[in-house]
Amino acid sequence: FRRVLFRSLNKISALINADMNTRLYYTSFRHNAFDTHVQQPNLHQRLLTYFSDAVSGFFTDMDRIGRADDVVMLVFSEFGRRVAENTNLGTDHGTANNMYLIGNSVKGGHYGELPSLTNLNDGNMLHTTDFRQVYATAISGWMGLEAHEQVLRHRFDEFPAFG
Repeated sequence: FRRVLFRSLNKISALINADMNTRLYYTSFRHNAFDTHVQQPNLHQRLLTYFSDAVSGFFTDMDRIGRADDVVMLVFSEFGRRVAENTNLGTDHGTANNMYLIGNSVKGGHYGELPSLTNLNDGNMLHTTDFRQVYATAISGWMGLEAHEQVLRHRFDEFPAFG
């Protein structure tokens, strides 16, 4: 798990350092790495440590090459987890999840309302923020594009995460 993300972020770092005319890069953690239906506590902690180390290393690289202020990372997953533990010491797929915007230019903090861990819909947390709000924030606030018309084709409230 660990090496795959490190290698991917190192490649992106090299491309940024080479001044490629690319504004958006995409990478992923190993497919299904966070699909923790079984023995979640130890595995999840280890995966989050790998992720944290890789992101920290990437931004250390960005700082070293003088590009830390030019980069923002958006982290997301295609599914969330349910609140309750299953019978295998894991959790099953859920509907709500968190997303991260990371970078020197991001106004840190928590945006959006925290979901309830008790007011559930069939065991799922109710999402309080549409993920497209985060996309709109990154596309408009960071990339300077008109997210609503050009990309998302709908208007979504943005968060004051930049500027």
